Amino acid sequence: MFSRQRRNVLPGFRLTMGYTILYLCLIVIVPLLTLPVQSWELGWSAFWRVVSDARVVASYRLSIGAAFAAACVNAVFGLIVAWVLTRYRFPGQRLFDALIDLPFALPTAVAGITLTTLYAPNGWIGRYLNDLGVQVAFTPLGITVALTFIGLPFVVRTLQPVIDDLDLEIEEAASSLGATRWQILRRVVLPFLFPAWLTGFALAFARAIGEYGSVVFIAGNMPMRTEITPLLIITQLEQFNYAAATAIAVVLLVISFALLLAINGLQAWTSRRLAA
Repeated sequence: MFSRQRRNVLPGFRLTMGYTILYLCLIVIVPLLTLPVQSWELGWSAFWRVVSDARVVASYRLSIGAAFAAACVNAVFGLIVAWVLTRYRFPGQRLFDALIDLPFALPTAVAGITLTTLYAPNGWIGRYLNDLGVQVAFTPLGITVALTFIGLPFVVRTLQPVIDDLDLEIEEAASSLGATRWQILRRVVLPFLFPAWLTGFALAFARAIGEYGSVVFIAGNMPMRTEITPLLIITQLEQFNYAAATAIAVVLLVISFALLLAINGLQAWTSRRLAA
C-alpha cells in the first residue's frame, strides 16, 4: 500500500515564508524602524529632554491612564456583551451584533464629534449630567468615554468565538456535581476564557494609547490637563519638528510593544498552567 503525500493548497514553506517576511518588513518593520532612526538625529541628551518634558510626561500619564481605565471597563462589560450575543437568542440580535463593529467602520473624527455633541455641557446627555455636577466633555472622563467606545469591539470580537467553543455540557456537568453558579463561573468559565479575555484587554489598551481622532474633540486639549500624547505628536509635526515628534512616538511604540510582549508571555504561561 502506498501512502499518498499530503499536498497543501498554498505553495511550499520557503515561498510562503519568504513572502511573509518580505510583506512584514515592508508594511510593519521598516516603517517602525524609521521612528528611532529619525529621532536619533536629536542625540541622547536632546532626546531625553524632549520625552521627559513636564508637558509631555503629563500627556503620557493621561493617555496611558485613560487607556487603561477604558480597557478595564471594556474588559468587564465587553465580556457581558459577548456572552449575551453568543449564548442568547432575542429579537434584534443580529442588529446589535452588527453595531459592535460600528467603531471599526465609523471614521474616528466622526465618532469624536458625535461624542462631544452628546456629552458637551449643553449636549443631549451632557446637560443632564451637568445638572448632577458631572462634566464629561473636555475632561479626562470624556477621554475615557471616547477610548471605551473605540475599544469595545476588540474585547467582544476576541471573546465571542471562544465563548462559542465553550461546551454547555461542561457547565451542566459541573452543576450536576453540586457546583454553584459562582463556582462554575470562577472555576470553569473564566479560566477557559482568560487567555482570550486578556488578549482583548491588551488589544483595546494598545489601541487606545495611540488613539487621536475620536479623542481630540472631546478632550478639550488643555496642556497639562486634557492634552493627549498623539496631539503633541501632531503639534510637533505641524511645526516641522520631525525629530521631536518621532522621539515622542518612540516612547509610545516602546510602551505598546512592551505591553503586547508582556501579555503574550502571560498568555503562554496561563496556557501551560491550564494544560498541566
